[in-house]
Amino acid sequence: MEAAGGTAPGAAAQTAVVVGGGVSGLLAARELARAGVRTTVLEASGAWGGCVGSHVVAGLTLDSGAESFATRSSAVADLAGELGLAASIVAPNPGGAWVQLPDGPRELPRTGVLGIPANPWDPEVRRSLGLTGSLRASLDKLLPASLGTKAEATSVSALVRARMGRRVLERLVAPVVGGVHSADPDVLDIDMVAPGLRAGIREHGSLAAAVAAQRTGSHPGTASPAPSGLQKAGSAVAGLRGGMHTLVSALLAELRRQGVTLLGGTRADTVERTAGGWRVSAGGTEHDAGLLVVAVDGPAAVALLAGALPELAGRRPEAGPDVSLVTLVVDLPQLDARPRGTGVLVAPQSPGIQAKALTHATAKWAWLADQAGPGTHVVRLSYGRGDARHGAQARPEPRTDAELFAAALKDASSLLSVPITGGDVVDWDVVRWGGALPFASLGHKRRVAEVRSICAADGTLAVVGGWLSGNGLAAIVADTPKQVRKLLS
Repeated sequence: MEAAGGTAPGAAAQTAVVVGGGVSGLLAARELARAGVRTTVLEASGAWGGCVGSHVVAGLTLDSGAESFATRSSAVADLAGELGLAASIVAPNPGGAWVQLPDGPRELPRTGVLGIPANPWDPEVRRSLGLTGSLRASLDKLLPASLGTKAEATSVSALVRARMGRRVLERLVAPVVGGVHSADPDVLDIDMVAPGLRAGIREHGSLAAAVAAQRTGSHPGTASPAPSGLQKAGSAVAGLRGGMHTLVSALLAELRRQGVTLLGGTRADTVERTAGGWRVSAGGTEHDAGLLVVAVDGPAAVALLAGALPELAGRRPEAGPDVSLVTLVVDLPQLDARPRGTGVLVAPQSPGIQAKALTHATAKWAWLADQAGPGTHVVRLSYGRGDARHGAQARPEPRTDAELFAAALKDASSLLSVPITGGDVVDWDVVRWGGALPFASLGHKRRVAEVRSICAADGTLAVVGGWLSGNGLAAIVADTPKQVRKLLS
């Protein structure tokens, strides 16, 4: 008898089920299919790609989640090339981003990692830190390389405070970490969000030197820099013309050509072992396969597998923060001047501003400005810092669509120094990501190793996703195929 998913007796080893249709799940299915494995992907929602999605606002098809990728490794650029999108890779406009500090806006240094500067005396760094802050940060090169690198696990804030001081932490690092990871640097594991950085300190002698090495792709364990000149100073990210969601469209098209079965709106309810491998029950239908890849968020993955692998039960990770993105399309020619470059990251101590970041998308991407037309601008604000706000009292977050819209108008006006009213708004939308950003709290790297060891011992199971690889598209794209190849071997 053949179960749903097409698994016949004796053929289980050549079949696989992937639970989760985000980027990690689609990449896992691609790797399996390329190895000749009949693959079925189960996605609970009706949308594919997870945090790399799209929505239509004012007639413009925009990214609803990730809108760029890190270029400190070539992983995403290589994937885009394999999918026929190499010519679509674009660098952002060179204006750079700003940081909103309690005493006003400053240009964000362009040669840092997580906001950690490669040179404390760069003019942009000195303007943000002041003379005393830059002096304290420059002591980093005189400190022993062992400071901050000997402990098994170290938080972002502990490393930065010890080597460069409080002002670097509060005025540069906290805004970047809050904007990118929706987390407090006090509890974030440096080895998960900046892998190789501590090893770089040991190799190059200082945190600044390690940052500089990461920027050029010469630190331990870093892949070669991205092609096409995208590694120039100040351009640590790139995008795709048309939006990052075009990567998901290309992935789906390839999977369909490979014969992968894509079942949207199909939530995996239970997972159990069988004599031939695994059985996944979803909506009353059973899917049998020899191989199983679980590509959902950490808490969901552990909950799904704990029955079959009881050792995982005590290793459930913390849920990620709830993040809300408010996109405003405004008719406001005053923004043609790009008053804050490509956007603003907000220091948590900044009074009166609830957003953690603002992206001026039409200032960042020339292709989008061309689509929007003269005087029309796309501005996206992000809400939801997750853990305690570093150096600030926790403030109530706007929750409802109406509250978020009102907060976005107020915050965008303050951050861009251009009044924006409801009458200027052509259209707007709210996208919510509940727990979508993995939360790499202190010691997370060790817990990841334990989870992967338990799963690998089975020999027919792989668990993938940002909660294991580290947050960010580049980390997921680099890690997922590697894990699936281990499974196949």
